[in-house]
Amino acid sequence: MFTINRANLRSSHQLIWFIVDFLMLGLLFLNIAWIIFDSLYAIEAINELLFAYAAPFAEFYQPIHRNFFFYDLIFVSIFLSEFVVRWIDAIRIRVYQRWYFYPFIHWYDLLGCIPVGSYRFLRVLRVISIVYRLHKYQVIDFTKTRVYKFLKFYYEAFLEELSDRIVIKVLSGAQAEMTHGSPLIHNIQNEILLPRRDLLTQWLSEKVAEAARTGYIPNRGALRHYLESCVDEALSQNVELSRLRQVPMLGPQITETLEEAVGDIVAQVIHQILDDLASARNHAFIDDLVSTFLQETAEGQETTESERQVIQVVNEIIEAIKKQLEIKRWRQEL
Repeated sequence: MFTINRANLRSSHQLIWFIVDFLMLGLLFLNIAWIIFDSLYAIEAINELLFAYAAPFAEFYQPIHRNFFFYDLIFVSIFLSEFVVRWIDAIRIRVYQRWYFYPFIHWYDLLGCIPVGSYRFLRVLRVISIVYRLHKYQVIDFTKTRVYKFLKFYYEAFLEELSDRIVIKVLSGAQAEMTHGSPLIHNIQNEILLPRRDLLTQWLSEKVAEAARTGYIPNRGALRHYLESCVDEALSQNVELSRLRQVPMLGPQITETLEEAVGDIVAQVIHQILDDLASARNHAFIDDLVSTFLQETAEGQETTESERQVIQVVNEIIEAIKKQLEIKRWRQEL
């Protein structure tokens, strides 16, 4: 069953209302059970069965059944009295900004007080509200009960089924949009991305500069050493330079000077490029790059082969996601 956390009964005011909640909960269970029994008693087949096998009880209950409305009014008066007292207490401690907010917020408590026909079964809403209130304040804990685990399992299974079907439907729609050349892609590019090209350029420029500063500047020396070793290895494998090295007297000196010069030039060029990328001077380069990839397109423009290949790749990715969504985790827990 549920557990009771007495540590959360912090004040006498709360304790009183929690006791009232438990009393109301007991009365509600009793009243709902009585309503169910009286409804069954009204069925002719069950009534005849009771008179056949439990005639004294059936005769005893018959006048109660005829006057059930008046007996039920006793419960209704108790429930309404408790509702009015709670309303007055809410006004006294200013729970809501306006005094008349309480009945609108707690409408479910009033519905159960209608003593007519099927409206009586709406008192289940009042049971749920009390149980939720006690659980919210951690006075009782239903999370460890079998009923709670059972309901939670099938609730999560229902949500998983519903959300997966919605996502698969949306992804299938996106696939159809891309495959049949929907104007959506053109509208995104022309109406959303192009007007913000300067913003995208600025953002990309800052990100490239930050990446260059954090990745290049601390490792400048190691990068230069790596470039020089690469240049030395490439020059050592060059046939023309090896022939020049064989020239008497001046050959080794010329090749050594040439290797140093080429190494310095390559390292200097690479360092200059990375310095430019790490500074604000990269803005023009990034702007040209963005302008190249982000150009205005006309609606209905024929799709190139490379664009079709890209769309195919995206479709295959979406298809893989849909297959993954078809795996029901809740079935694996059964």
